[in-house]
This record gives sequence, structure tokens and C-alpha cells, in this order.
Amino acid sequence: MPSLSEKRSKQTELVSRRYPRTGSLRSGLDVEMRLMGESDREQFLEFAQSLPPDDLLYLRSDISDPEVVERLLEDIAAHRTVTVLAFSEGKLLGETSLLHSGADWTRHVGQIRLIVAPEARSNGLGRFLAEEMFGIADTFGLELLTAQMTSDQVGAQAVFRGLGFESIALLPGYVMDADGQRRDLLMMGYDLRKRGAPTSEAASQ
Repeated sequence: MPSLSEKRSKQTELVSRRYPRTGSLRSGLDVEMRLMGESDREQFLEFAQSLPPDDLLYLRSDISDPEVVERLLEDIAAHRTVTVLAFSEGKLLGETSLLHSGADWTRHVGQIRLIVAPEARSNGLGRFLAEEMFGIADTFGLELLTAQMTSDQVGAQAVFRGLGFESIALLPGYVMDADGQRRDLLMMGYDLRKRGAPTSEAASQ
């Protein structure tokens, strides 16, 4: 029987065959998607460091920190994380990552991280990137997808609710912002086994 590492290596190879891809959103925005690699380090950092502080608040780690990005690249290389980047005319406008645990009891669960640059919001890019992760999650054999955000990040909630995610937990005062103010953390979930993946609203090639 193949080890977990060997299994994930094969699954990652299958995922890599999907990229690079291009897509045209209903808003008219053309995007190119590709898997993140070492060559994207500086552009990813520039993207992360340009984000509003609240966008980074709910993340498990500060992706605007070069050391955190180094660990992200290590996780990608070790097949613990898959990150898809979205570009338009060479500019990085969004990223989505699927983080899946190596623990045996949560091997069926994946967490989605989704970030879109402020200037590219409200045009369907967030939904399009989230939908990419449904296909990747299926390749990895995941059954439950989760996403987390603060309770006041209504835009992020709207994207995931539009995809069919439901609130599954609220953790009062779980996160603290740069000013020391505590905020509630909302966890949302989507059961792929029961519901299947949502239908894409974008045309892709």
C-alpha cells in the first residue's frame, strides 16, 4: 500500500495537469491561473503586502511575512498545500489555497483560503477561484471543505454562502487584530459527499 506521501504526490501530479488554464469571467475579466511555485515568491509577497490588514486577520499565518511564504513554498513542495494564483495581464489579482491535514482522523477535511486584491473584487473572481478548489479537493478525495473568517467579513461570507457553504461554528473572541481588539471567528463548511460541487459560472479553457 502506498504511503500518504506517495499518494499525495500522485494526486498533486494529477492536479498539475489542470494548469496553466485561462478563464473568462462574466464580468469580462480574463484571467490566467497557474500553480504557485518558487518563481512566484516575490510577486506573491508584493501581493500579500499590499492587502488591507483585515484581509490577513483571519489567516492562520501572516502571508506578508517572507518567512511564512518560505514555509508555504515548503508545504507546496511537500504536497501539504496546493495554491492556485490568478493573473490578469501579468498582475497577480488573487490566490486560493487548499490546506489538507496529515492527521489520520482529519484526512477527509480540507481548508480553503481565498484572497482577492481589492481592485479585483465584485467581478466573480473570488467565486471562480473557490470553484477551482472544488475540483482539486475532489482529486485529493476530500469530503469536507471548510473556510474561516471573522464574523464581520461579510464579503467573504457572501462568496462562500453563494457556493453553498454553511456556518458550522462561531468562536467568540478567537482572533485579535493589530490593535488588540478581539473578534469572533466564523467557520463555514461544505460537505462534498452529500452535495457535490457547485456549477461554475465562468468559461474556462
